[in-house]
Amino acid sequence: MAKKEHVISETKAEKAKNKNLRKEVDIDMNPMVDLAFLLLTFFMLTTTFSRPQAIELVMPAKPQNETETVEQPIKESRALSIYLGDEDKLYWFLGVTDPEVHFTDYTKDGIRKILLENNAEILDVVVVIKPSASSNYQNLVDILDEMAITGIQRYAIVDAAPEDDQLILNFEGA
Repeated sequence: MAKKEHVISETKAEKAKNKNLRKEVDIDMNPMVDLAFLLLTFFMLTTTFSRPQAIELVMPAKPQNETETVEQPIKESRALSIYLGDEDKLYWFLGVTDPEVHFTDYTKDGIRKILLENNAEILDVVVVIKPSASSNYQNLVDILDEMAITGIQRYAIVDAAPEDDQLILNFEGA
């Protein structure tokens, strides 16, 4: 029995001796950190960032002389006017002389339906967008989006004339 204990103690002694002979492994992490930062920098510099989406609006070139500016007349029967009022109100009318004013909204069953119907009925329809002084920018963006959705290529953005303001006031008062 004593012999067994002695053998066990020898193995413990050998283990202790081997443990002292083993070298402790020391890993230097600096090169790995350097590599991580180099990769991070590389991918940050070579990645293309997503560009913000914007409405593509083609504006005519500014004329050299203001006196040479000639407006192209359009037929009154092809003119569809959209008046952007305050508080998200939207009015539309056909023609220029004695037009019949209609009220609508910015939904697909509102102005989009009107634009699609008039585009189908009137050959080469020209939409005249007239934002009032009290309308907001979002309304103009919404109308420009509707122009793109309905595929109407010919439209103009003009300031609302006092006659237009009076026409809307008469419609609201009636």
